[in-house]
Amino acid sequence: MGRSQQFRRDAERADPRFGVGADDSGCPILHVDMDAFFAAVEVQRRPELRGKPVIVGGTGPRGVVSSASYEARAYGVRSAMPAMRARSLCRNAIFLPPNFAAYSAASEAVMGIFRSVTPLVEPLSLDEAFLDVSGGRRLFGTPTAIAAHIRATVSRELGLSCSVGVAPTKFVAKVASARAKPDGVLVVAAPLVLAFLHPLPIEALWGVGEKAAEKMHRWGLRTVADIAAAPIGMLRQAVGSAAAEHLAALARGQDPRPVESARPDRSVGAEVTFDVDIDDPVELRRALLRLSDRVAVRLRAGGHVGRTVALKVRLPDFTTLNRSRTLSSATDVGREIFAVAWELLEVLRGIGPQRRGPQVGQVRLLGVRVESLGSSAQAARQPVLGEPEHGWREAERAADAAAARFGRSVITPASLLRSPGAQSVENTPPPSGDPLSDPPSPS
Repeated sequence: MGRSQQFRRDAERADPRFGVGADDSGCPILHVDMDAFFAAVEVQRRPELRGKPVIVGGTGPRGVVSSASYEARAYGVRSAMPAMRARSLCRNAIFLPPNFAAYSAASEAVMGIFRSVTPLVEPLSLDEAFLDVSGGRRLFGTPTAIAAHIRATVSRELGLSCSVGVAPTKFVAKVASARAKPDGVLVVAAPLVLAFLHPLPIEALWGVGEKAAEKMHRWGLRTVADIAAAPIGMLRQAVGSAAAEHLAALARGQDPRPVESARPDRSVGAEVTFDVDIDDPVELRRALLRLSDRVAVRLRAGGHVGRTVALKVRLPDFTTLNRSRTLSSATDVGREIFAVAWELLEVLRGIGPQRRGPQVGQVRLLGVRVESLGSSAQAARQPVLGEPEHGWREAERAADAAAARFGRSVITPASLLRSPGAQSVENTPPPSGDPLSDPPSPS
C-alpha cells in the first residue's frame, strides 16, 4: 500500500469527517490528478502490460523515471528517480520510451471530460487540473457527486483512473487529491481545513522543498501546525520575508486564488541530456538546431511568438549556466531562434566578439527556451531591407503542413539527417496540451 493511500485510510479511520461522506457544501474547488498517467496510458495501449511493473522514461544511462505504474512503485520506484536506481530496485521492470503523442491525446480527452462539467478548468500539466464546480450543482449535484461523475466517466471512456481532492481552496484540494491516491476521493469540509492540514509535515506546503525543509527543521518546525503557530519573525529568519508570508497563509488554510480557465503559456522550451558529455561543436550545433526547431514547432502550434531566447547549459559537474537575449521583434522561426542560441553558446565557449574566456568545455545538457510570449495573430513583423518575399518563416510553415499530413519525421533540416555520434535522452515536459512527442515530466 502506498504512503499516500495509507495516509488517507488512516485519516478516515481517525476522523470520519474526512472522506466521501464529509460535508462539501463549502467546497467548490476540485483538484483532479490522473494516477500514474504516462504508465497508465501505456498499459491502456498495451493490455498485455496490465499488472506488470511499467516504467516510462529512464531508457538511457542518464535518464530519469517519468512515470511508474503502482506495481513498480511497490518496489520503491518514484517519478524523477535516476534510471539506474529504478533498475536496481525493480529488476523485472518494463522500461518504455515516452510517447507524448499518446499522452497528449489522452490529456485532451481528459480535459474534455472536465470541461463537460464546468468551463472553469485550469490545467496544471497534461495530467492534472483545478476545477471550479460552483456553477454545476444544479445539473450535476454536489461537488462530491461531480467528483464521482468525473472518475466514472474517465474510467468508462478512457480506461484510466484519477484521484480527486474536494475542498474550499486550490491548495487544500491539491493536498487532498495527493492523499486520495490511487483512485480515490478525499473531501475536506470548510470547517475542518485546519484539522486536516495541521498534522501534515511541512513538506506538504507549496514552496517547501528539501532545502527549505532542512532550514525549518533546524528551527524546530516539522508540521504545518508548527508553521501556523510560529512567530512571523522566526519564519522570516528561516526562509526569508516573502516565503514566510506565503507559508504562514497556507498553514492557516488561506488561499484566495481563483481557478483561472485561460492561463497563458509563459514560455515554450525543450532540452536534451546527452548520454556522453560532448564538446564537439558540430554535435553541439546539431543538438541546438534540433531543439530550436522543436521549440519553433510548438510556438506555431500554440499560435505564439516570443521575444526572448534563453539558453541553458549544464556542465559535467552539474553547474548550470543560463543566458538570454531579447529580440527586436517576436519570432516563431526555428532558424532565428537557433541563430541567437548558437551565438549565446559561442560566447560561453569563448568564441566570437563578445567572448570573455571559455566557461564551457564539455556539455552534459543543452536547453532552448523562448519567453515573453504573445499571440502570433497580433504580432507585427518589421520587414528587413533586401529580405526575400518568402524565407524561413514560410518554409517552416510548409514543413508544419507536411508534418501534419505525413508525420514529423518526413521533413527535417538537412544537417540533422546524419545521426549525431552521441545519443541523447530528452527530458523536458511540453506545455499542457502539446501534441508533439517530447520529454517527460513526473506524473
